Amino acid sequence: MSRPNARQEAALPLRRLVAATLLLSALADGLILQAAVADEADAPPRIGRYIRVALPITGDTVEDVQRMARRASDMADKDGARLTLVFEFDVPKGQKSFGRGSAFGAAHDLASFISGEELSAVRTVAYLPRSIEGHAVLPAIACEEIVMAPKATIGAAGIDEKTITPTQRSAYAEIAGRRRTVPVPLALGMLDRGLEILQVKTEVGPEYVAAEGLEELKKRRAVGPPEVVKRAGEPGVFSGEDARQMGLVSYLASDRRDVGKALELPPTALADDPSLLGDWRAIRVDLQGPIRADSAQRAQRMIEDQTRENDVNFVCLWIDSPGGSLDHAIGLANYLAKLDPGRVRTVAYVPDEARADAAVVALACDQMVVHPRAIIGGPGAGQPSEVEIEDARMVIRDKLAPETGRSWSLMAALVDPKLNVFRCTRLGDEKNVEYFSDEERNEQPAPDKWKKESLVSTPGAPLQITGDQAERYHLANRVVDDFSGFKKYYGLENDPTLVEPGWADTLIRALASPGVAVLLLLCGGAGLYIELHTPGLGVGGFIAAVCFLVFFWSRYLGHTAEWLELILFVTGVSCLLLELFVIPGFGVFGLGGGVLILVSLVLASQTFIWPRNAYQFERLQYSLLSVAGAMIGMILIAALLRHRLPRSRLFGHLMLAPPAGEEAERIGRREALVEYHDLVGRRGTTATQLTPGGKARFGDKLVDVIADGELIEPGATIKVVKVLGNRVLVEEVERGESRGERGESRGERGE
Repeated sequence: MSRPNARQEAALPLRRLVAATLLLSALADGLILQAAVADEADAPPRIGRYIRVALPITGDTVEDVQRMARRASDMADKDGARLTLVFEFDVPKGQKSFGRGSAFGAAHDLASFISGEELSAVRTVAYLPRSIEGHAVLPAIACEEIVMAPKATIGAAGIDEKTITPTQRSAYAEIAGRRRTVPVPLALGMLDRGLEILQVKTEVGPEYVAAEGLEELKKRRAVGPPEVVKRAGEPGVFSGEDARQMGLVSYLASDRRDVGKALELPPTALADDPSLLGDWRAIRVDLQGPIRADSAQRAQRMIEDQTRENDVNFVCLWIDSPGGSLDHAIGLANYLAKLDPGRVRTVAYVPDEARADAAVVALACDQMVVHPRAIIGGPGAGQPSEVEIEDARMVIRDKLAPETGRSWSLMAALVDPKLNVFRCTRLGDEKNVEYFSDEERNEQPAPDKWKKESLVSTPGAPLQITGDQAERYHLANRVVDDFSGFKKYYGLENDPTLVEPGWADTLIRALASPGVAVLLLLCGGAGLYIELHTPGLGVGGFIAAVCFLVFFWSRYLGHTAEWLELILFVTGVSCLLLELFVIPGFGVFGLGGGVLILVSLVLASQTFIWPRNAYQFERLQYSLLSVAGAMIGMILIAALLRHRLPRSRLFGHLMLAPPAGEEAERIGRREALVEYHDLVGRRGTTATQLTPGGKARFGDKLVDVIADGELIEPGATIKVVKVLGNRVLVEEVERGESRGERGESRGERGE
């Protein structure tokens, strides 16, 4: 090995020093990074609140905004959270600009409050979704940041004034100088159309100055050629895009979802809170069972009535629905999305399921709270056509998603099996996660900055997620184990007032419950069994008729049964009666009638005829098991009635006791040996009604007989006309003799 030369030996200590310096620098960077991560982990949670600033600004507006801001600040301090207040200047839709008529004194008071010491620990943001003018501009520039829609404008602050007073100039200069969101010369240029405002480049960056102040600025700094940004005699008005380039606006946002992204707040962390004006005045409206026209209209009507008449500001929409009619669900969702979130908060609570279109209704609310194992979306009770799905997709994309600030891809995928949704992360910011379809990703301002990752939907099937997944996908605001957790999350001390549709709807819901439905079938079957073993039309027939009538009535009003099911049931019963009374022993009508009755009961338990998705197959299995359980129960009850009822002192008269002892043994032996030929021509008395089968006595013998034709009442005299094996055919004596007499008369006339 060669020895290092003198130059290398001299440079060796320097290299060691450099290496040690780099090592220490790396260690320091690592410690700083670790401390930053620890600080971020220990940092209090960030929350946001929207506060609507009603325009034009009046004294009442100032009081409302102050009360809401103070209460939001107190609540954030209590929870140990960092608060961001977004003052959204409420511009009515359909108007190009608004804010004229705002009182200068009220606007100045509000601006002083927003920029004052009381909110010094709060991040204040002005959000301008549409253009504003007049003195409404003053509280907007009093915020730390301004977020505007690209096409919205701000300016023309003095449009309501014939003459700009020194007090007004001083106020605008004071507020602008306090926040420095908008430079003082630009703020004065917005107020006074007579000013000309210039932009000049200096050694410290671009500055704005009034034309008459340019020479004074040149004495203090070296300036470049001036550029006119606002001409004298023209109103000082700037669009969102221009204001962004000038540095007046921090971010451009077309909707609330973009505002949340810009402020680095989760979509669920920024919300209206009507309770900031006072305590929650809460109601609960239930949306249970399949969604149909009347159920959707009933829910909408109850919410409208309560918010209008009782000044309700919190609506808990309790959803437990398999979906149903996509069109009517979209209609209800549209209504919910258009409710003013600053006046009433709508929250969907899903403890079990909101399948298919019911999920769209839930997501149309301002917020959604779910049980961790609740089912959201996927196949449901309805089977919409491709045209209905396409129409719903357009409504979700163009109306519901912008109103609610949610990704339209996820909402539409809950009902659209053809929509593929991917998890996307923003390049350079891996924590910024969104869920887009290819179409929505291409709609983003910079689609190339969104990297597609895993597919979250199932190709060829509607998206179905659990409550835990809904929170992870930013669809649910909270996951709770029960309604107590829901109340705690919203600070509700008592249960919301349940708005019930009326006793009839409550009764229908109770009667249509699975347990009551099976009970009705059991009682109806028991009554039918008693009626078939009782002479005449009695209590059993009445019980059976009432039970089956109530069963189909509740199912019809509950939208699981239509006229088809009722017609099938009546036809099945008619076939059974035909088999028993008219053509006994044929078999086809009896078998066919039984099948029709079973089919009608199964169809009455579901909203579809033939299953076409996984949920409907599941419901079909449930319907079959319910009906099968009811049939087994009927058989057991029939056996019990046959054994116990005839021996009952109170109800023994309802049903004839079967032969017992020696009589039963004798009848059984005779029937086994088919010893009935000796009865041909003998007369007896009916012991039961022959319908057409029944029992008759011939001396001391009790025999099963069948009437040859019409029904025969108990106690009638009969005569055996024919014996076929163990089947004894009889006819009533009077009718038989009359028929014989008619035959003799015909014979005499023939002679």
